[in-house]
Amino acid sequence: MDQASAPAARVLTAEGASPAMAQWFALKSAHPDAILFFRMGDFFEMFFADAEAAAEALDIALTYRGEHQGTRVPMCGVPVHSHESYLARLIRRGFRVAIAEQMETPEEAKRRKAPAVRRDVVRLVTPGTVTEETLLEASRPAWLLALAPDGDRLGAAWLDLSTGAFETEALAPGDLPALLARLEPAEMLAPATLALPGAVEAGVPRDGARRLAEAYGVATLDGFGSFSAGEAAAAAMALDYVRATQKAESGRTLAHLTRPVPRGGRGVLQMDAATRRSLEILRSERGGLKDCLLAAVDRTVTAAGARLLADRLGCPLAEPGPIAARHDAVAALLADPALRARIRASLKGAPDMARALGRLALDRFAPRDLAAIRDGLGRAAAIAAALERPEGLAAIPPLLADSARALRPAEDPAPALGRALAETLPARLDDPGIVAAGYDGQLDALRRLRDDARGAIAALQLDLAQAWGVASLKVRHHQQFGYLAELPPAPAETLLRNPPPRATGDFAPIHRQTMANGVRFTCAALAALDRRLSEAAEEAARREKAIARHLRGLCLAAAPGIADAAEALAEIDLHAATAELANAGGWCRPDLTERADFCIAAGRHPVVAAALTRSRGPAFVPNDCDLSPGRRICLLTGPNMAGKSTFLRQNALLVVLAQAGLFVPAESARLGLVDRLFSRVGASDDLAGGRSTFMVEMAETAAILNLAGPRSLVVLDEVGRGTATWDGLAIAWAALEALHDRTRCRTIFATHFHELTALAGKLPEMTPATMRVREWKGEVVFLHAVGPGTAERSWGLHVAKLAGVPRAVLTRAAQVLASLEERARGLDPLSDELPLFARPAAPAPGLHPALDALAALDPDALSPREAQEALYRLKTLLDGAVPGG
Repeated sequence: MDQASAPAARVLTAEGASPAMAQWFALKSAHPDAILFFRMGDFFEMFFADAEAAAEALDIALTYRGEHQGTRVPMCGVPVHSHESYLARLIRRGFRVAIAEQMETPEEAKRRKAPAVRRDVVRLVTPGTVTEETLLEASRPAWLLALAPDGDRLGAAWLDLSTGAFETEALAPGDLPALLARLEPAEMLAPATLALPGAVEAGVPRDGARRLAEAYGVATLDGFGSFSAGEAAAAAMALDYVRATQKAESGRTLAHLTRPVPRGGRGVLQMDAATRRSLEILRSERGGLKDCLLAAVDRTVTAAGARLLADRLGCPLAEPGPIAARHDAVAALLADPALRARIRASLKGAPDMARALGRLALDRFAPRDLAAIRDGLGRAAAIAAALERPEGLAAIPPLLADSARALRPAEDPAPALGRALAETLPARLDDPGIVAAGYDGQLDALRRLRDDARGAIAALQLDLAQAWGVASLKVRHHQQFGYLAELPPAPAETLLRNPPPRATGDFAPIHRQTMANGVRFTCAALAALDRRLSEAAEEAARREKAIARHLRGLCLAAAPGIADAAEALAEIDLHAATAELANAGGWCRPDLTERADFCIAAGRHPVVAAALTRSRGPAFVPNDCDLSPGRRICLLTGPNMAGKSTFLRQNALLVVLAQAGLFVPAESARLGLVDRLFSRVGASDDLAGGRSTFMVEMAETAAILNLAGPRSLVVLDEVGRGTATWDGLAIAWAALEALHDRTRCRTIFATHFHELTALAGKLPEMTPATMRVREWKGEVVFLHAVGPGTAERSWGLHVAKLAGVPRAVLTRAAQVLASLEERARGLDPLSDELPLFARPAAPAPGLHPALDALAALDPDALSPREAQEALYRLKTLLDGAVPGG
């Protein structure tokens, strides 16, 4: 969302500039914060500071063109026919680009005796208003987010110009980071008073509700839903920005946008920004798109289906009815593999109708967008037919039935598009070959005339040869003069001195050019042929473009039905993909209840398990988790690298998947609906905000303790580790008690403070669990399995050894650890309750010589030879002792 500003021109006045450069100055002054793409023939040129910024960002040559007011003029340019690739790179770098097009031809400018071709900015391209396929990420929406203050709350509105989606929400300022994490907007609008980094400054409309109603041609917004004043203001801000950037009349811009839908945050699973970042739902903690939940579970075969999956994972539901409807649809397709295979085969490679319709509505379309509507509706009809007669299902679930009905719009332009469009289409609307032969008789006649130029030229060449009496005459096309007749020098001289009787009228020769090896002539017949062929090509192009616009009109007339069909295709794609994932991975349908249940059998982390499968690594070790009433808090101990963090995230992600409408990677899952999900796993600081790792940890822990309730799920890892040992232990101890006694939510609390296990007897609903570890031949083996009980040791030194810490350091660490544990004995006021640090008391001296010798040994400090000698010495002491002594 960072905005890169185009520098203002160093030369601020147009005094002394050429007519074209005077236009540049005028347009640049109107768009000082954008790079100006200034159309000059076949290139978009950039000048002054724009050129310097663009050349660096695009890695293209920077040149100079003359001087202006004593300063050399920097310039660079990109070809018009391939400008979108350069535009995409600038937009991804955060620049805004103003497109200045030539509004007339050079001939038209000459006719009105203008000093330069008229140019104007036709569009302002920004990260949140792009619609071109090359500028968009196919599987992610491009949200434009607008924010408006509303007392002590915020109004938010976000729209995707490429698909027409438009939603709003009222929220507390503290919830804004969660909304940003959920939407990941491409661009953000906000007033200066909010001081949001990266946001485009925009004014807040005074009467947002009235302006929004006027924009949609209604007297009141009541029919759209209930909007707060802030939501209406934010929605009006977004619409104003779209109008300004698209340079379009409101009717054309709004024709594509759906009516705004107030989301309100009701009926959805609430997750704050820290939780989303911790769980890596839409992207990894490092910002990548590969190792995240979305990438691990995405089996969709269409771009629209992938966008819908991202939306549902980012905003799971918290109402049982809608979730069950999604699960029913998945279950039906899972039960009928043949139907699922037919659907996925029809969907594979399906065009993105929603975005094609958006470009058509904005009059920024290419011929392939018409083909996308044709092909998309054709695939929709095939899927609708498959759903109408399912062989393996007794009945179609309601969600699939609704989608099947939407796949057949009442107004269907597909037949007309099928007849009209050529099999192979050009990339641009200005190129020939859009309309199929036989669709329009007038166009076919113009094409025959245009395309039969060779025959027409050959016929005229024969007529001229006969009329002028020169058999060697050749008709050729000249770039400047058009069609000319070329004659050898001798016949040409005869023709000039004594023209034949037939060389009159339209065939009367007119001398044009004398060359060393020939002479060029024209005549009225040649000029007429040149004009006729040129006019035929121009008229054919105009006719073809008119037909394309007629087809666009047919699509726009059927736009609501097409949009519904596109949405239904995405819905079906997502359900079929979920069923495919469940079938391949042995995923189960979660049993969602209103009770505070949480019982997972053999659950797996979807991302880690997928990574292990992909790399052909060891099999993922599944684990159970039971947080049902009576045992709703799990205190998890165990060493690093044993899998505590994976187990925590795994169970939180199962909730996200289940409430998004997907199946889950487990043998069985009974889940009570979760209203709020909190995850504090992993350590990070906030350098920009001046907060240490511990401060961030405490802020996130405070949010959990203040906001979590009985229906929430909390997963906490290592609370208190960022400060002194006893401070951290005290904070973790008190937080655990608060979660048990006051919040009463389902919790997995992982810790290295093994002393907390003493609370097992005091907190009746807390159950201790540990990550299983084994020692084998002096090495530590992490089993990655969760079992009841507590960790026997911390194993920190063993993990340090695996990490490559030098042996001398490990030996010294063992000595320090023994000293610290010895010193802690008897000094710790909680030693009776904290058994891990309270080592077993040393045997009383004098009871047995072997025991005295054993107590004096330090196993970690012995070499193998010294250990062997100690064993022999102990055996001697035992052999020489009095039996029973």
